Amino acid sequence: MCGFAGFLAPAGFSSQAGVDIGQQMGRAILHRGPDDGGLWHDHEAGVLLSHRRLAILDLSAAGHQPMASASGRYVIAFNGEIYNHLTIRRKLETAGQAVEWRGHSDTETLLAAIDAWGLEKTLQEAVGMFAVALWDRSARKLTLARDRIGEKPLYYGWQGSGSQRVFLFGSELKALKAHPQFTADIDRGALALQMRHNYIPAPYSIYRGISKLRPGHLLELDGRGEQALDSRPYWSLDEAVLRGRAAPFAGSDADAVAALDKVLHEAIGQQMLADVPLGAFLSGGIDSSTVAGIMQAISPRPVKTFTIGFSEEGMNEAVFAKDVAQHLGTEHTELYVTPAMAMDVIPRLAHLYDEPFSDSSQIPTFLVSQLARSHVTVSLSGDAGDELFGGYTRYNLASRLWNSLERIPGPLRSLAGGGIRALPVGGWNAVGKPLLAMAGKNLGNVGDRAHKFAGLLAERDRMQVYRRMVSHWDEPARLVLGASEPSNYFSARGAGAADADYYDEMMLADMHTYLPDDILVKVDRAAMGVSLETRVPFLDHRVVEFAASVPLHMKVRDGQGKWLLRQVLYKYVPKEMIERPKMGFGVPIDAWLRGPLREWAESLLDERRLQNEGYFDARAVRAKWQEHLSGARNWQYHLWDILMFQSWLDRWQHGA
Repeated sequence: MCGFAGFLAPAGFSSQAGVDIGQQMGRAILHRGPDDGGLWHDHEAGVLLSHRRLAILDLSAAGHQPMASASGRYVIAFNGEIYNHLTIRRKLETAGQAVEWRGHSDTETLLAAIDAWGLEKTLQEAVGMFAVALWDRSARKLTLARDRIGEKPLYYGWQGSGSQRVFLFGSELKALKAHPQFTADIDRGALALQMRHNYIPAPYSIYRGISKLRPGHLLELDGRGEQALDSRPYWSLDEAVLRGRAAPFAGSDADAVAALDKVLHEAIGQQMLADVPLGAFLSGGIDSSTVAGIMQAISPRPVKTFTIGFSEEGMNEAVFAKDVAQHLGTEHTELYVTPAMAMDVIPRLAHLYDEPFSDSSQIPTFLVSQLARSHVTVSLSGDAGDELFGGYTRYNLASRLWNSLERIPGPLRSLAGGGIRALPVGGWNAVGKPLLAMAGKNLGNVGDRAHKFAGLLAERDRMQVYRRMVSHWDEPARLVLGASEPSNYFSARGAGAADADYYDEMMLADMHTYLPDDILVKVDRAAMGVSLETRVPFLDHRVVEFAASVPLHMKVRDGQGKWLLRQVLYKYVPKEMIERPKMGFGVPIDAWLRGPLREWAESLLDERRLQNEGYFDARAVRAKWQEHLSGARNWQYHLWDILMFQSWLDRWQHGA
């Protein structure tokens, strides 16, 4: 895993000036590749590639980038891993298309395949995670490409004008910002999306004119810069899902368990290939325990596993992770996090994430990455099990809710929602909490739940119900001054596919949005911030395609998600060690904002400051802040969205 950046200046550039700029862009992402750095440029053609290397395969100089193909036609800057690159080498050798290998890096394999097959076929053959910038010296063409699900980031866009017009690209925004033509104009529509989702979904970024390349897409640009920036897919998640539905897995339950175990063995086995120390994150949950269990079954020696724990009751899964580790026989390391340790991370978040990002589990994710990096250079994770096998509890909740709501006429639902909202949150708490207490239940803030339910009643179709369920600010364009919320997956998709199960639609939505733009961003930036490579076996596209073919009743059974994945896990870990309520991976932001973070938050949410900056409706923000401080409402997620933007604004715009 590495990082790269570069630019294409159609008017050409001064050789020395371009080199200086390229070095600055590379230094901005030094953390992604501390082992080596390189530059390649053709100032007459106007192209420069800058690369930072975290050496994983072939630690010698034979893996140095940017790298030219054996033919000399192509030059590549590559970030990621091609797990089946040895298989690709054998295919080339069998066909008589192999080169005289200089080393054993996957970058060299990739270039040889591109020389023989072209880029698009090579990407279709490749199993891995990657972002690629490829310069074709013969055709004078730049191509950018990103892996199928979006594990590796890639930003791009035009900046400057006239003879100074330049096309920038790179692994992180901080590399693009190092170019003198970069203009940091904030996109208020993208900010509205962040307020809704706590992340900015592709293709948008926080800056106008800068986009994220969509997963599974490639983008071609000729050397004159005249070609439109229309990316196209070389692999489609939607098509993979449709193929799976058209030809579903037809075997028995036992057959399905064996088939999933087999495909996971192959994926994990390939992802254990490395010339540096390797381990795994282990939370003790289903997904990470499955990955660790198969790794240990494959490995001839104890696998290194890592977890962090919390002293707060109801938040600590470290004890369960330790039990799983002891059962598997891994070499386990755990770290118990104090509030002070977690809060020390907060000032680093704006630099790590480059653009506003407010999933608060970014804090423990950074800490577990930091822990792992002190022992290994590569760590496998269990991300994506929920999206592939129906694991989120919100899927079941939304499904049951919509089954009830769709029987009620829309006008009647809207009327009922208005009636619920007529009683303030405090009123619902006063009425509901005693009644629930008498029934022996505690659902927290009853009023918040009642008003959230009222909003769901107003939605017209099931995908809009799900959108509201996963939203923070329901009407972010009213919060962000001068904003219009751009089209995104939910608005473009409408009501969803009529012939698809609601569960399937929700899982697919998360695969397109929440997974690549929240989960994978969170892990990539946190891990690369400490120069740790992370690998996600569940996102091997063969696993994804197999999961798409598995009938829903093998994923969700008796209201419980991940049925099939659980059966695989039970081959390695006893059922009683796993079956317990999911705790998540969060931190008590709500209490911290009323306590140790109050002064920090108050300075960022100062009313005069908000008014002067002009991004938010200051009254709306202050109202939520005061309600939160009083304990009347818990607005932790809404406030964290704003605080992460304000902190980012201080870091990147104000230079604080």
